[in-house]
Amino acid sequence: MTGFHVTAEIASQPDTWRRTAAVAREHADLLPAAGARVAVVGCGTSWFVAQAYAARREELGLGETDAFAGSEFPYGRRYDLVVAVTRSGTTTEIRELLGRVRGTQPTLAIVGDPASPAVTEADRTVVLDFADETSVVQTRFATSALGLLRAGLGDDLEALADAAEPAVAEPLPAEWVGRRQYVFLGRGPAVGVANEAALKMREASLAWAESYPAMDYRHGPISVADETSVVFLLGEDVPGLADDVARTGALAVRLDEDPQVALVRLQRLAVANAEHQGLDPDAPRNLTRSVVLDPAAS
Repeated sequence: MTGFHVTAEIASQPDTWRRTAAVAREHADLLPAAGARVAVVGCGTSWFVAQAYAARREELGLGETDAFAGSEFPYGRRYDLVVAVTRSGTTTEIRELLGRVRGTQPTLAIVGDPASPAVTEADRTVVLDFADETSVVQTRFATSALGLLRAGLGDDLEALADAAEPAVAEPLPAEWVGRRQYVFLGRGPAVGVANEAALKMREASLAWAESYPAMDYRHGPISVADETSVVFLLGEDVPGLADDVARTGALAVRLDEDPQVALVRLQRLAVANAEHQGLDPDAPRNLTRSVVLDPAAS
C-alpha cells in the first residue's frame, strides 16, 4: 500500500458504492424516470461518466439519453431533465450551463461537496460527500456517481461492490506496467469507461494512452500497435479483435467483468505506472482539482 491519497481512495470504492446504493434508494425520486428524455453533462472524467450512463440507459430501453461535455451542450434542444455530474460543483462550464438552463429545463446536480455552488444552482441535488476526494485525480467520486445513476436504472450496485473487492486487492500483472502505449477499447457503456481509463493513465502517469469504440480500432489506430503496446478490451466481446491485436505483437488483455469493476483495476494500473516512473499520481502536472476560468476565458 502506497502513501498516496489516490491509492486509499481507489481501495475504498466497494464500501463507497455500498453507501451510494443506500443514497440511491433514499433519493430514487430525484433520479431520471423511465421514459424521460435526459441529457447528462460533465467535464473530463464526469463527461465520460455521462457517456457510460447514457449508453447503459439506452441499452436498457429506459429513454433517450444524451451525453455532452459541459461546453458543448445544445441549448436549443429540450430535455425532461438535465443531469450535471460535478465533483467540486465549481467547474466554470457546468456552472454556466446550470445558469443558462435554469427556469427552462429541470436540472439535477450530482456533487461531492455539499458547500459547492452547484448545490443551489441546480433544481435538485444529490450529494455524495463521502465519495469526495483529496487527490486531484478522480476515482471513487466518478464511479460512485456512475453507480448512483446505474442504481436508478435497476442495476445492482451492491453486487458490483462485491465484485469490486477482488479488483482492489488482486496483484496487477507486472507485464501491464511500463508499456510505451496503452489502449482501451469498449462497446456500449464500456466506451465511456474506456475513455475514462485512458484519461487516468494520462493524468496519473503521463502515459501515451488512447481509447476507442472497439469496432473502430481496426479502422486506423491498430496501425500503431506493436510489442510495446497493451490493449485492454472492456465490456461486450468483439469476436476476432483480440486475435487481430495479438498479431501486431501487442499484449491483448480481455477484462471479462462489468466495465465499472474493470475500471477499478485500471485506476490501480495508472497509479502503479506513475510509481514505476517516480511520479506523484496525487498531483498531476498542469492540473488542478477544478477548472475555474476567468470570465473572458470562458
